[in-house]
Amino acid sequence: MENHPPVLGIVVPCYNEQEVIASSIEALSELLFRFTEQELVDNKSFIGIVDDRSKDATWKLISEISEKNPRIRAIRLAANRGHQFALLAGLLEFRKDADCLVSIDADLQDDAVVIGQMVEKFRQGNDIVFGVRNKRATDTFFKRTTAYIFYRFLKILGINVLHNHADFRLTSRRVNEELEHFSEVNLFLRGIFPLMGFNTSIVHYARSERTAGTTKYPLKKMISLALDGITSFSTVPLRIITVLGFLVFIVCILLMGYAFWAYLSGRTIAGWFSTVLPFYFLGGIQILCIGIIGEYLGKIYKEVKRRPRFIVDERIGDIR
Repeated sequence: MENHPPVLGIVVPCYNEQEVIASSIEALSELLFRFTEQELVDNKSFIGIVDDRSKDATWKLISEISEKNPRIRAIRLAANRGHQFALLAGLLEFRKDADCLVSIDADLQDDAVVIGQMVEKFRQGNDIVFGVRNKRATDTFFKRTTAYIFYRFLKILGINVLHNHADFRLTSRRVNEELEHFSEVNLFLRGIFPLMGFNTSIVHYARSERTAGTTKYPLKKMISLALDGITSFSTVPLRIITVLGFLVFIVCILLMGYAFWAYLSGRTIAGWFSTVLPFYFLGGIQILCIGIIGEYLGKIYKEVKRRPRFIVDERIGDIR
């Protein structure tokens, strides 16, 4: 691979991105042209777009642009499945058409220029190249803080993730072939790829401002993604319940001793301490534990159904 330019596919999941999709395709096309001129990638390299059943004119624009741009290949999902499934669909659909695939969001806030560095590291023998932000100046203080807490929390739970890495990465064909064997419905790709092993490398970049449109990852979706990451890769929360139950038992024993001592010394209101405090304390603990167990049961419920993770409705370009 060092002597032969690889066929590169740039996978772009998008949802309601009519404001930026045309400019993003133009920028990526120019990038591929430059890489081809430099003999960094093969002339067969392409842009693989995944429309996550947009409600605006995104798919129409993609169709129109593809008539003039031979590098465009695209699929449209039959239903909106969310960013992670749209990205998975692109990686699985385009994996046989390229030696390596790079995933990047349609807003191009991730620096597409460093894709060249990713390809160079791939040609040096790395199967996975992670794009890691070296600064998050464009994010709000709240988002930077919660992201830091989230990554730290995952590390504490024993989940192997890269801090400040989202879904901007390069993966080789054999990695994408192996990805098909990860059949879970509760998808958290940021945890799957580090888990796979293979030779890996990192490319750092600065994240830029969104030029148009609005983010498709509001707080609700970020919380949902965080829960998927935690419950899909760690059983520590379930173990915490066991430890918590033991601690509550010890505390109750101590409270019983204190209540008995307070009763003998005449410092209590009869019946209040022994009834009210344990009632609220144990009730809160039980609700918390039921919630955690319920979250895991919900994940199991989705997994055992074995429903298709996505369905492709339409295709554009030279793909299956």
